[in-house]
Amino acid sequence: MQNKKLLIISSVWVEPKSSAAGSRMLQLILFFQSQGYDITYASTSVSSDFAVDLAGIGVESRLVKMNSVSFDEFIVDLQPEIVLFDRFMVEEQFGWRVAKYCPNALRILDTEDLHCLRDARQLAYKKQLEFNTTLLFSEVAKREIASIFRCDLTLMISEYEMELLQSIFKVDTTLLFYLPIVVDVAAVNEFDKLLSFDDRNDFVFIGNFLHEPNWNCVQVLKTEIWPFLSKQLPKANLLIYGAYPSHKVFQLDNPKERFHIKGRAENADEVIEKAKVLLAPLRFGAGIKGKLLEAMLYGTPSVTTTVGAEAMHGDLPWNGFIEDTNEGFIEKAVALYSEEALWNAAQQYGFELVRKRFSGSEFWKELVFKINFLTANLAEHRRHNFIGSMLQHHTLQSTHYMAKWIEEKNKK
Repeated sequence: MQNKKLLIISSVWVEPKSSAAGSRMLQLILFFQSQGYDITYASTSVSSDFAVDLAGIGVESRLVKMNSVSFDEFIVDLQPEIVLFDRFMVEEQFGWRVAKYCPNALRILDTEDLHCLRDARQLAYKKQLEFNTTLLFSEVAKREIASIFRCDLTLMISEYEMELLQSIFKVDTTLLFYLPIVVDVAAVNEFDKLLSFDDRNDFVFIGNFLHEPNWNCVQVLKTEIWPFLSKQLPKANLLIYGAYPSHKVFQLDNPKERFHIKGRAENADEVIEKAKVLLAPLRFGAGIKGKLLEAMLYGTPSVTTTVGAEAMHGDLPWNGFIEDTNEGFIEKAVALYSEEALWNAAQQYGFELVRKRFSGSEFWKELVFKINFLTANLAEHRRHNFIGSMLQHHTLQSTHYMAKWIEEKNKK
């Protein structure tokens, strides 16, 4: 018997060392391989020097074009049982083609985080408004929610975002599946081997600079946090790491102020473990913050904001402090850096969070059950999702002819 086929379509290649999104995608690939799927990873972008060697892990890669009949021929020939869209913008481009030429394939959307939530918070921050749910009703939201309805299942990284989709946008729970970034159990078993309080120095921040919330976070650290924090701890440094730093990022580097822009971390795990405290004064964003989960995993307490900690700790204590004012943030950072007993307690809270909320195989077992159920009952599942069928119908008509027009235009 031939293995089942999975097609993943993305606008980027898999870079687990560059972002949490890259780590999550690699987890999904390994999960589907464990379930016996032959995987084809198709991207619209040119390969990156930092991308995983997909061929090395048994995944076929293909470069695909938007608004091109060549994709139709490709998917007709492949005939996958499942198509996974990496973010809603990809589903917009290719979803109608999948529905037309591979109608029986299970269509899964991986959101990474809810873009309309992230954009609404960014708008509120820039206009100095208090965030409220009315800001969610944007053009981005209309596109993103439509994409969720058109798909058979959407993987959500945040419980808060799942609740928001159900309460605000009336998305049925059968269309959603909670799947956070899952931690390898082997790493949990290594907690007792991590560096101690006395073996660590300095503060650290790490995050992909192409992600706007991360770039803003570095600016906040530079202008609002570090000038005051550094005066209270004159021997401490702040080390800023992240993939894809631009010239404007490196311009912030100032060794005299002990504010160091380091760029891409060759070994992010080591960088985080050597630091005494991770700082993440995030002002906007969405989803689960990979940097904060990694801090817990490598025994590094953190100070962050309500947005930073959102949907991560449930009813459990944070592995450090959650502070939304600059004064409180600085005060807690100093205390965490200086007091060993406080630091040790925070570290243990982080270990508990990882064990109880991000480790274990239950997430994967439930996903196997969900996929098997949907595959066996796909026609009935789609009948219950009339809004999705309606949106699929209109999208197929409008996007189909728009794509044909663009294709003809490109030929000329």
